[in-house]
Formats: sequence, C-alpha cells, structure tokens
Amino acid sequence: MAGNTFGKIFQLTTFGESHGSAIGGVLDGCPAGLKLDLNFIQSELDRRKPGQSTITSQRKESDAFEILSGVYEGITLGTPIAFLFRNEDDKPSDYENLKDVYRPSHADYVYDAKYGIRDYRGGGRSSARETGARVFAGAIAKQLLGTEKISIRAYVSQVGKIKLEKEYTELNLDKSETNMVRCPDETVAGKMIQQIEEAKKGGDTVGGVITCVIQNVPVGLGEPVFDKLHADLAKAVMSINAAHGFEYGSGFEGAAMKGSEHNDIMLAREGKNKLVTKTNHSGGILGGISNGMDICFRVAFKPVSTLMMNQQTIDSSGNAVGLKGKGRHDPCVVPRAVPIVEAMAALVLADHFFRNINSKLKT
Repeated sequence: MAGNTFGKIFQLTTFGESHGSAIGGVLDGCPAGLKLDLNFIQSELDRRKPGQSTITSQRKESDAFEILSGVYEGITLGTPIAFLFRNEDDKPSDYENLKDVYRPSHADYVYDAKYGIRDYRGGGRSSARETGARVFAGAIAKQLLGTEKISIRAYVSQVGKIKLEKEYTELNLDKSETNMVRCPDETVAGKMIQQIEEAKKGGDTVGGVITCVIQNVPVGLGEPVFDKLHADLAKAVMSINAAHGFEYGSGFEGAAMKGSEHNDIMLAREGKNKLVTKTNHSGGILGGISNGMDICFRVAFKPVSTLMMNQQTIDSSGNAVGLKGKGRHDPCVVPRAVPIVEAMAALVLADHFFRNINSKLKT
C-alpha cells in the first residue's frame, strides 16, 4: 500500500489499523535540539481521542504514547522519531456482521476491489483512528512553529444547518475549548450540540465545517507551481477522513465578486515579513506563496456514514442485504477533527518552513 507518507523535508509516515495492536508513525526531518513539551503532545491527543464527551464515540482509549527513538531526555536528536500508542479498547467482534458486507459510503468495497482483501474491523487502515499519529506529529510541528511565533487555531464554524456567521476576527478563539463542540460562540455552540444530540437520538449523523486560522506566518512559504501553499494545505486536510470540501480566503464566495471588490489593497509593509492589506480575500497567500497576512481556510466534513438505522446495501457476492450500524461511532466528526485539521496545517507549514530556508542565497 502506497501513500502512507506526507511531506518532503519534514516527513511523516503512519502505520496501524483501527483494531490492530497499535497505531503510530515515524517523523523524519525534525531538527536536533528541540526541547519537547510531552504534556502538550498528550493534551493534543486528548483533544482528538474518543470518549471525551456525550457527542463523540464512546470507545475508551487513553492514547498514551510511547516514543521509541529520536528523543533523549526530552530533546530531539535529529534522527527519525518513532512513536506509537497501543489500542486498548478494541472490539473487533462488533464488526463480525460486516465480514462479507459493504457498508454504504464507506471504503469497504473499494478496498476489497483494489487489494483483494480488507480488514473489516472498524475499517482497518481506512479508519479515522489513524489520525492519532497525525496529531502526535502535528504537536511536534506546532512546537517547532512556536519558536517562530506561528500559531494555528481551528474551530467548528458549522454543524448541519447551524452556522456561525461571525468572522474569526470578531471571535475570541480561546473559547473554542470551553464547550464539547469546539465553537467559540457559546450561544451557537449550544444550538450545534442540540442538533448533534437530536441526530444521535434518531440513529442518524450530521456533517459540519471547521475554520482554521494561521497567524504570524512569514512571507515566502510555498512553492509557486505544483507545491503552492494552499494546494498543499488542501491536500493535507482533504486526506482527513470524511473531508469533502476545501476553500481558503474568499473561497467559493469570491466567484460572485468583481475584481474591483476582490483585490486586496496594500496599505503598508512593516519590515521584511509583514504586509498589511485592507482586506484579506486572498487568504494570506498570493501565487501559492504566503504574503504575511493571516491564512484562513475552511474544511467541510460529510455526515458520518455509519447510521444506527436500517439501510439497504450489498454483500461481497452482490446480493441485496439489510444493514444496521452497531458499535461506537461519532454522530458528528467535526468536534474531534479540530485538532486533526490543526495538526495537518502544522505539518504543511513546518515542511514549507524548512524548504524555504535554502530557497535563496544569504547576502
């Protein structure tokens, strides 16, 4: 199976299945001498792990990590950082009824068709359990970026038809972690939680949108052709399970604007790494390269495909069969996906940061 590695210089390879013995990864390209805050890494994993609230999967995993190499006395060695966390609450028996059945809108059929074999226990490699490895690596990337004062914060801006209408500049993003849905507006958060609970009660699921804001980004990150910064951000977040849409800056709304409305008028340049524009429809990126303004993007997530209600599907022989979900599943992925979006953004920024170091001669 190809496609398990992300990044060119700051590079992550992940491994493991949902109900295997463990998941983990190898992070290469991290420089030596970074003093890691291990408590911060665990806190990031805790934001993603199941069982953290009544509107998430009730699978109980501590996601306590083990670092196997690349770190000594809490300081990175510059060698590959290998890590894992063992699955503690796996219940493969919950999936015995799926051994020969393809679940609607899951990867079951395509895995079987592509590889001739599939791990039906919770989706195996296609399970979102794999994203724990991304959050671990992203927590290290965040600490690296923090040395350059680059910050990455995401929040839930929509659940189903409940939408947060305020721009991020009008919000206190620190409030995102004060409620279980991770929306920085308490009133809107309450409505979102109610919608998720109603969907769960009916055996159904609901989708949503996550907004991510990256601040204090230096000018010059990103490559101008195939590795544009926004293109790599899009690939990064669209690789997350259930992600179905990406937009940055003005996004799709920009298609309805005139050029005279959309152009970001330049107001000032403060030093080498700070451009100030009247608006930020470009989302902090010009020609695929960061311009120093805030980078803001949004990711749409589909409703979870496992429903606690009867559906029609087919088995591996092509026969029509009935199916009802069982086991422990999220009625909405977006609350737990917030740290995953942040992690993937951090991996992209860290990778481009190191690519940019040698992009020009020092004079």
